[in-house]
Order: sequence, then structure tokens, then C-alpha cells
Amino acid sequence: MHSSMMGKVEKAMRYAHEPDRVKVQRFEAIFAGDNGSHRISLVDERWHCDCNLFASAGGCAHTLAAQKMLDPMLSEDARQTPLYPYVEEVTAGV
Repeated sequence: MHSSMMGKVEKAMRYAHEPDRVKVQRFEAIFAGDNGSHRISLVDERWHCDCNLFASAGGCAHTLAAQKMLDPMLSEDARQTPLYPYVEEVTAGV
């Protein structure tokens, strides 16, 4: 491989370990939950899920899991959901 390309690959590998360099603005995925698959998305700093809990509570396990996976790449607004503040409490007791 050409030496300049090797440098680009090395740079990319370094960047891959620094997720705070990326800010996710739009995200869509199919989340395989225990009771079926759900479509989740982040649009304009707001999470959405097609599950029943999200419709009634404004948050759910599917979007919360995605938030935790993407955490370093989310804005503060994208972290502000009904369940997110409880993550610290639950993980502190584990």
C-alpha cells in the first residue's frame, strides 16, 4: 500500500478510538428487542421509537440502549430523555 494511504489508515484508526470527535445529528436503526424489533431514530435532537412504552412515556429501553451506545457522540440535548438520568443510579448499584 502507498505510504500516504498507510498514514490515512493509521489516522482513521486513531480517530476510531476518539468517538467524541463525532457528533451524531441523525440516526435510524432497527433494534432487536426481546419481544420483537423496533424502529428507533434520532432526528433534530429528539428520539423516537415505535414501541408502546415510548408512545406513552416518551422513552424506552430501545432508545436508552442506543443513547448509551452512542453517548460520546451525542449532544447534550440528545441525552435529555425521561430515562437517561436514571442510568447513573442503576449502573452505580451494579
